[in-house]
Amino acid sequence: MQITHLGRSGLQVSRLCLGTMNFGPHTNEDEAHQLMDEALEIGINFFDTANVYGWRKGEGVTEQIVGRWFAKGGGRREKTVIATKLYGSMSDWPNDTFLSARNIRRACEGSLRRLQTDHLDLYQMHHVDRSTPWDEIWEAMSVLVQQGKVLYVGSSNFAGWHIAQAQEVARARHMVGLVSEQSLYNLLQRTVELEVLPACQAYGLGVIPWSPLGGGLLGGILKKAETGRSASENVQQELAKRRDQIAGFESFCAELGEDPATVAVA
Repeated sequence: MQITHLGRSGLQVSRLCLGTMNFGPHTNEDEAHQLMDEALEIGINFFDTANVYGWRKGEGVTEQIVGRWFAKGGGRREKTVIATKLYGSMSDWPNDTFLSARNIRRACEGSLRRLQTDHLDLYQMHHVDRSTPWDEIWEAMSVLVQQGKVLYVGSSNFAGWHIAQAQEVARARHMVGLVSEQSLYNLLQRTVELEVLPACQAYGLGVIPWSPLGGGLLGGILKKAETGRSASENVQQELAKRRDQIAGFESFCAELGEDPATVAVA
């Protein structure tokens, strides 16, 4: 497994990051624990989750699954760079959402409790909060860093302008600021190449693509369909729109003698 620095930081992570969004709703706990064990065995040390994953409001189901895996010991927590996120609603009360100083503090405490750890290696803002001043956000994050509860801060689903805003305010406060941006990026969705990737390059942010296989469209979906494996309704609808493109892509991969998923990730 290749290891690289996360952006301009000194943190070293595997080039592949294990996403956990399906842990709970689609992957049961035993299977999730097996997947994480196997990931560590092959050198994947970077796992990504979020407080809203599991899709039962306020429960943090996926974080709990990861936390119980950490609790098994055997160096699992020590070997893992754990990234989680905040922003999404964790209750029906107005202050348990977005990026106010109050929610940053409460969301962090909740994630630490569910993950059964004393610190988060990477704490990511799941979306931009246009209603909260950056000075407030960075003040709250700096407190968490000073307390040792957060080591690095990242963003997700930010525009290039949001990254620039965040970094310039952080610079004025003599803070490191963002070290990474997690964006939708694959062969079918490339809009981040316009502004987000240039912003990340200019400010030294690592880029963590989410959905690199386009929800399965780029993982050999047509060949899998021949073997009787079915995709979700949403993926089937998208496939109907892009069948010619996907067929051309899979044909190209066959000429290369490579698996479509391997080509898409590359």
